[in-house]
Amino acid sequence: MFRALIYLLPLALTIYAFIDCLNTPEDEAKHLPKIAWVFIILLFWIVGPIVWLATGKMRQAPAGGRTPSEWHRNHRSQWVAPDDNPEFLNALKDENKKDESLLKDWEADLRRREEELKRRENGESPSASGE
Repeated sequence: MFRALIYLLPLALTIYAFIDCLNTPEDEAKHLPKIAWVFIILLFWIVGPIVWLATGKMRQAPAGGRTPSEWHRNHRSQWVAPDDNPEFLNALKDENKKDESLLKDWEADLRRREEELKRRENGESPSASGE
């Protein structure tokens, strides 16, 4: 059991440091570029992660609520409730207009078909009523 711990503990430390390094923004990596830190962590199995955790990263709260991921940093948006969002409300109005026009077309088509069926039942020809 103790032998397994000797290998698992440095492996867990390396994995943690590697993921921490990847999630750190480039401007928060100290002394070296982030890619150099990745190589140091992976090549120097025990020493690399310890050096990264001790000196490789600025350990302070991110300013302005920044997230560590580059994607999230550039894609932040202001959340607005749907009933306060004018774009959402305009999209609903447009959708309602489309639905209403489609419903009117269906109703007109239904009326036309009903009238045609009534004419057929009464024995009238469809061309005679159109004139």
